Amino acid sequence: MDDSTGAVANVAAAAVAAAPGSSTKEVLALMIPIIAIVMGIGIGMLALWLDYRKKRDIYALHHKERLVAIEKGMDVPPLPDNFFNEFRSRPRNHTEYLRKGLIWLLIGVAVIVAMYYTGNGDDAMWGLVPAAFGAANLLYYFIPRKGDPS
Repeated sequence: MDDSTGAVANVAAAAVAAAPGSSTKEVLALMIPIIAIVMGIGIGMLALWLDYRKKRDIYALHHKERLVAIEKGMDVPPLPDNFFNEFRSRPRNHTEYLRKGLIWLLIGVAVIVAMYYTGNGDDAMWGLVPAAFGAANLLYYFIPRKGDPS
């Protein structure tokens, strides 16, 4: 048992001891959503912090490069074009909609078939949700747009 598992077990044991009449399973059932929310927010904050650090380091290096260029009397290089963009923004490729559409459509069909054959015929219609999302992406891919040369 590693340290993190032991720490969770110690917290669960302390919570069970503090709340008489509750079992370890009940306490863990309450701790799982709390841990998931904290970890989800923590991962998002970590991504933002790492993006900030990357941009800060790039800007510091660019600043040093500018100072050296000014000292030597050379032309000052401009900042990169994508420096101020968001860390996840990138131009969308038109074929990306075809790929996403096929993936979501096939996931929806697989959910419908799997739920129908496992005896959940009434619930199988929930597979239409990802299938509709995939169909919408495919429609967007196949509908011609103005100014598109293809």
